[in-house]
Amino acid sequence: MNECRIRLDLNNATEFVQKASKCDFDIDIFYNHFIIDAKSMLGVLGLDFSRILTVKYGGQNRDFDLMLKKLAAG
Repeated sequence: MNECRIRLDLNNATEFVQKASKCDFDIDIFYNHFIIDAKSMLGVLGLDFSRILTVKYGGQNRDFDLMLKKLAAG
């Protein structure tokens, strides 16, 4: 299982969900005690974008990996 910490905002949330939706593996966003499906636009838009989010995923996809690098939080 791969893990990455990211920062999302309203401008890049849609692109993030689109890229996640094209992956054939599970992608979850961990936020406090909640687990959100990264392929769910409604779930992602309900997140607090002022927080650093942890993404866990179990596969490889070039476009998704590039998106994670773009959103990486220190």
